[in-house]
Amino acid sequence: MDILSERADAVVRYQGGANAGHTVVVGGRTVVLHLVPCGILRPGKLCYLGNGVVLDPDALFRELTQLESAGVEVSGRLFVSLSAHVILPYHRVVESAMEEVLGEGRIGTAGRGIGPAYRDKAGRVGVRVCDLLDRKVLREKIQILARHAGALSREVGGAARLPEVEDAGPVLERFSALGERLRPMMVDVSIVLNRALDEGKTVLFEGAQGTLLDVDHGTYPFVSSSSATAGGACTGTGVGPTRIDEVIGVVKAYTTRVGNGPFPTELPPEESSALREAGGEYGATTGRPRRCGWFDAVVVRHSVRVNGITRLYITKLDVLDGTRELKICTAYRHRGATLTDFPAGIADAFAAVPVYESHPGWEGSVKRARSREGLPRAAAAYLRRIEELTGAEVAGVSVGSGREEMVFCQ
Repeated sequence: MDILSERADAVVRYQGGANAGHTVVVGGRTVVLHLVPCGILRPGKLCYLGNGVVLDPDALFRELTQLESAGVEVSGRLFVSLSAHVILPYHRVVESAMEEVLGEGRIGTAGRGIGPAYRDKAGRVGVRVCDLLDRKVLREKIQILARHAGALSREVGGAARLPEVEDAGPVLERFSALGERLRPMMVDVSIVLNRALDEGKTVLFEGAQGTLLDVDHGTYPFVSSSSATAGGACTGTGVGPTRIDEVIGVVKAYTTRVGNGPFPTELPPEESSALREAGGEYGATTGRPRRCGWFDAVVVRHSVRVNGITRLYITKLDVLDGTRELKICTAYRHRGATLTDFPAGIADAFAAVPVYESHPGWEGSVKRARSREGLPRAAAAYLRRIEELTGAEVAGVSVGSGREEMVFCQ
């Protein structure tokens, strides 16, 4: 996304919250973004948080302070939708309580209160950014959320206790003050973006999670609570689908997953650990180790279809340097049948056995390549096979973590 932001006038996050961890390396310096769109690292680019985002104001201001300390100019460049929903302290307590109730079937969330915030949004009791400026509305909603969270925490017993409704005053005061700090950033993102498009400007829509974490098209219930697929760019910003002219997918040269859920191509522990260390596969937000496995063309085909992807950017090809044999999952076997499409049923996804084809690895490193022709022959063949299996062209491939280490294939 950082590479694509160079050509955009505005970059907008359309879903998710501060659980995202997007690592960008600029001039040898590593920057981790959680809520703020990647365009903030490009001088002069305008950035927006759409209505589909759930906003933790404290987390946002911490991130902005870190960016400013790193010399990134953020003043007057970041704006927040008036309709975005706000994460309150109660949401983190509710999330902890629900994970405790689920026991071994827990989702493995980041504990940021994101799921409960989306639940309150759907339940029509959530607090929106614009509500932070209306004390009467804010007080009423805080009382409702405090009552619900308190009841749940008492029922679970082991969850953290909350103050009763009459003690919700400090939360009201704190979030009223946060609202005043946010006031200069508050805009109607739909109006602003549509106006920009009318003027011929380029807008880049940035998601926070992958397709298999989409609440509708992912490995439900082991998913996030928002629309992480391309359709979420419309509902999460107020820009109609006819205004979006291209969908670009980003996928690693192998497969990873954080938290619980099905993972057909997951490697055995020792091999997974080796790939994790080689690729630095730890959550940028939580630090949790990622599960690692071979490239899963079934998953990527699913992603290409539900997103309408035409071009792919492959990242971390260099991590596979020196691997003698590479495997690509082309299908699954399940109950005597061969599945070429990702199954909707979670039990079927857990039981799926990958069908692999083997490919030779390459000697040396891809890091010096600056064109597709400059890649080792085996690496180029690996990319061609990915194109054939997924039905999407490879537009670029990263051969390192820096901006200058992107090989453009088209």
